[in-house]
Amino acid sequence: MSALLVNLSVLLARPTGISVYARNLLPALKALDPVLLASRAISEFECQTIPYGISPGFGNWGHLKRLFWLQKDIPPYARELGAQQGGSLLWSPSPEAPLYTDCRFVVTAHDTIPLRFSKDFSAPLVGYFRHYVRRVLAQAEHVFCNSVSTARDVAEFYGVPERKLTSIPLAYDKKRFRPYQAAARMPASHYFIYVGRQNTYKNLARLISAFHRVHQVHPDLELWLVGPKDRRYTPALVAQTQFLAIAHQVHFLDYVADDQLPKLLSEAIALTFPSLWEGFGLPVLEAMACGTPVITSNLSSLPEVVGDAALLIDPYNVDELADAMKIVATDTQLRQKLSQAGLDRAKHFSWEATGQQTVEVLQQFL
Repeated sequence: MSALLVNLSVLLARPTGISVYARNLLPALKALDPVLLASRAISEFECQTIPYGISPGFGNWGHLKRLFWLQKDIPPYARELGAQQGGSLLWSPSPEAPLYTDCRFVVTAHDTIPLRFSKDFSAPLVGYFRHYVRRVLAQAEHVFCNSVSTARDVAEFYGVPERKLTSIPLAYDKKRFRPYQAAARMPASHYFIYVGRQNTYKNLARLISAFHRVHQVHPDLELWLVGPKDRRYTPALVAQTQFLAIAHQVHFLDYVADDQLPKLLSEAIALTFPSLWEGFGLPVLEAMACGTPVITSNLSSLPEVVGDAALLIDPYNVDELADAMKIVATDTQLRQKLSQAGLDRAKHFSWEATGQQTVEVLQQFL
């Protein structure tokens, strides 16, 4: 069997989607005895130290250094390791890999959002997705996708044949995301919660407008926005709350530590997640696992994640979103129904299953 290299240069100190995905697949990958390319040692694995400052957390300079490192350092190391063990295969939990070399690789594609909403992203990032990612996916031995929706997008935007695509859903940490006395806290809930970034496609401007309409009927309710503040988007959102005279009811909580988020979710009236597009949508799954009612979009991967366990709305329709929030805020029986449905739905997802399915596909190329 060929040696497996795992590219962990995407890991962040404050883990978001891809970091969460990569970390949670490591237990299953242990069966393949991989060599981890990581910034620090990870117990029970053989690790190869990578340069400092190449993770996404170091901004544009970090991205450039990482892509250069992939092209320059990985192919010779893969060849050396392969010569010792009869070949090698690189797996990257993001669509990044060395190009124009003999290095064999499998990658994971999480979404094509910068192509679908190109006006909302910088020219370098759109170019990265339009040209570099396209070439990576074309050269890859195989491509994992985190949802059926993402697989369709990869086929549509990049022309990758279906035979090269495998859809494997993401999952959640069962030890962390669980109900906190769900039945007792519901009557006391006084806030809706959103979890995620503040990019335009996340649709927070419409969410704030919808909450304004809710506030006119229920002035005691609040909206809590959890996620890193962004100087490109946060000031305009804050200004919107001030213009609508709801600044005291809308709270920008910035990044919330891992151990605090489940409790915040559990104590909310509902997760409101009206994103215009998602590759998967981890926050809706994590909220369901906490027994938190979910209001989310009827687009992209979100319906396949929530099934019939959430209220699905047209994210472009502010009235529809506001009406859903009003109903959930006042109908205790509906909240209890959505809470139980979400808990039942979340049981269909596990990192163990995601990891096992991933290992089974990787073994075909080792």
